[in-house]
Amino acid sequence: MFEDKYSFTQDQNRRFAKMNLTRLVFTNSRFEGVNTTLPQTQTIIDGLGVDGVPIDDINVIVQLKRAWQYIINEDRPVSLRVMKNINSVVAKMDSLAPGELRNGSGFVATLRGDFVPPDVDEQAEEKYLQELLENKDKSATEKSIELMYHLMRNQIFWDGNKRTATLIANKYMIDNGVGLINIPLDYWDEWNKLISDYYYDNDMSKIKEWTYKVGIQGIDSYRNISQDRENFVNLTKCKSKER
Repeated sequence: MFEDKYSFTQDQNRRFAKMNLTRLVFTNSRFEGVNTTLPQTQTIIDGLGVDGVPIDDINVIVQLKRAWQYIINEDRPVSLRVMKNINSVVAKMDSLAPGELRNGSGFVATLRGDFVPPDVDEQAEEKYLQELLENKDKSATEKSIELMYHLMRNQIFWDGNKRTATLIANKYMIDNGVGLINIPLDYWDEWNKLISDYYYDNDMSKIKEWTYKVGIQGIDSYRNISQDRENFVNLTKCKSKER
């Protein structure tokens, strides 16, 4: 059901991510309420200031750029250590302990109220990751989606969990040459509702299927020809939806 939609080499997928770095940062920065335009985001990525954009928003964009560059260039496979490295970058300006697992209580605001995640068990997280990645019955795309939402809900870091989850999932996508996960902004209202429901119900099935339909991006010429064309969401379509 969740077959890979794209078939890149790892190098091709890395170049595809580099080509779309600004758009990926532009979208991911919305997790922190950043409202820059795409041209403003590009200017900040280029190392220049933008009048009227708060320094905190600039920092979010700069750290996301660095985190994307890290996952694009990192040769080591997905691991808890790599997750910690990602979090140490994206949460550098937000967290009191960037890159360190949460060892106390926390909560995350959702449309249904404040959600309190379970306590973090590092050994359990290591076991979950190993079992997921070794599962031969799931595609790389399905594993990436599941990993992303597992990390979002479990909130294993003090801050930057959604950004970290999105980035580590995309590293696994890139490593396996199956495209990228990037939810177009026009879908974010629906996405936030699905995330809230998932947090409280702990049922990933609906949001996983939805993400597979609207959030997997690639290039048409690298599309897995076994996929039904009606389910294909190419990058051009996703670009047209973002305003």
